[in-house]
Amino acid sequence: PNATELVNVVGHVRFENVAFGYTRLSPVLSGVNIDAKPGQVVALLGPTGSGKTTVVNLLPRFYDVTEGRITIDGKDIREVSLASLRRCMTIVQQEVFLFTGTIRDNICYGIPTATQEQIEHAAKTARIHDFIVNDMENGYDTWVGERGSTLSGGQKQRVAMARTLLLDPPIMILDDSTSAVDTQTEYLIQQALQEVMKGRTTFVIAQRLRTVKMADQILVLDKGQIVEQGKHEELLQKDGFYRRIYDLELRDQEEALSTIANASVP
Repeated sequence: PNATELVNVVGHVRFENVAFGYTRLSPVLSGVNIDAKPGQVVALLGPTGSGKTTVVNLLPRFYDVTEGRITIDGKDIREVSLASLRRCMTIVQQEVFLFTGTIRDNICYGIPTATQEQIEHAAKTARIHDFIVNDMENGYDTWVGERGSTLSGGQKQRVAMARTLLLDPPIMILDDSTSAVDTQTEYLIQQALQEVMKGRTTFVIAQRLRTVKMADQILVLDKGQIVEQGKHEELLQKDGFYRRIYDLELRDQEEALSTIANASVP
């Protein structure tokens, strides 16, 4: 009742002593404090069950906090309309959902009145335009099956990113895991991600070293609490929880990138 509209959003997101539990007897998060300035990339890391997904699900109010509050530009998100709250953000999930229809329909789903020029600009930025015009029988009018069954996982992800770019939201939530795609596709997705993140406050459940290293803040969660916070080099020097995650999951990526870089030197 009496909800206000969230308008002219800049993207300053704060979690203030947030706690959450699916039941009162089973707390999932406690004492979570995050201050994401407009345009910053906030990477969330931690083991399975640490609370990463729960944190990002609270922002669009899929669930409400049980303690504390979340604000956008200083406004408690429980005091604004759901429509205006969710209009200022978008979610790009690891499992992308595409609708039965054309490629054009799927890209402009959020803005049906978008022009062809706007659609193509979004697709080019998402690194999917060349594939659409060169490899798809009817270009942007090509019909895709239910849930995008005629496209690969990497192609679906880039179509979803084009949809996001067309919406141009100030806040973005994404799961950047690409464990199921090949190296070349991962490279294209990474390039698209860099474009998508520009100028947006981004919360990302990070799986790739490159995303982690570019983050303005890295939040390491364990058992529903933020146990470490900082940038990549800072957290490596602490030799704590992040360093263990790096050694177990990310060091191999860095060594592989180093090998590729050295091999390309004449």
